[in-house]
Amino acid sequence: MKPTLLIMAAGLGSRYGSLKQIDPVGPSGEAIIDYSVFDAIKAGFGRIVFVIRKNIESDFKATLLKRFERFADVDYVFQELDMLPPPYQLPVDRIKPWGTAHAILVASDKVHTPFAAINADDFYGLDAFRKMAAQLQNQGMETDYSMVGYELEKTLSEHGSVSRGVCSQSEEGFLTAIQERTKIRREDNKLVFEENGQKLELDQNTIVSMNFWGFTPTVFQQTEEGFSKFLHQNISDPKSEYYIPTLIDELISSGRGSVKILTSSSRWFGVTYREDKEMVVNEIKKLVDRGDYPVNLWK
Repeated sequence: MKPTLLIMAAGLGSRYGSLKQIDPVGPSGEAIIDYSVFDAIKAGFGRIVFVIRKNIESDFKATLLKRFERFADVDYVFQELDMLPPPYQLPVDRIKPWGTAHAILVASDKVHTPFAAINADDFYGLDAFRKMAAQLQNQGMETDYSMVGYELEKTLSEHGSVSRGVCSQSEEGFLTAIQERTKIRREDNKLVFEENGQKLELDQNTIVSMNFWGFTPTVFQQTEEGFSKFLHQNISDPKSEYYIPTLIDELISSGRGSVKILTSSSRWFGVTYREDKEMVVNEIKKLVDRGDYPVNLWK
């Protein structure tokens, strides 16, 4: 059974300032999503499911969905603020999405095979998709999960701070803990992040998650339980989010899941800020010029 690719494309993109999920970066108008779908199909994924917001549905259907339908089994699901488990109701002052773990949860009715979950605005590369597809097709227990890890120093933006899931791992290459670190940036030839008003240093070779995860459908029930607990503790905080790394850390620490860290020869890059786009365009051009991708992906 071929695995499914779940693409999280419902982020507000507030720092970027536009609908970056479908912003063209390729030589024939391709978005980063195009390259992810192209690589996923080539790597052996059999179905693509997008998580989007209702207010981008018409743009999404007219652009991305229209061209993908000819090449793959494609579907989509909405992630909206009022999609909460009972007895919770949407706070009147809530405008921020509930986070990446919530994006996983809303797709539960659309995904029925082992699956990978990725960000829409990150470029992961063909080798990363091949490694993940092989892992998912040789899945062990239903709570054996996986992720593609990247070195922190290679995932930063020159135009502002970033948030990353910082990983600790065992000698056997399994994730032992993951913590969401925010406001990571270069400062005085060091990598620092902020926590509780303090600046703390990180090693540049630290492995981080770029939200390329491998799951089985078992994770949906685990996510629903974790999200309900999160809401009980945080629903009144308008800025709180339930991240996939938070879910994963809970599963690992409680012994309800394990995560194998996969390494890849592919280079990660992405658009966090508008100024990052030029770099992404240049990197994709290099890959096209080298023959890794056709000038027009879907011709």
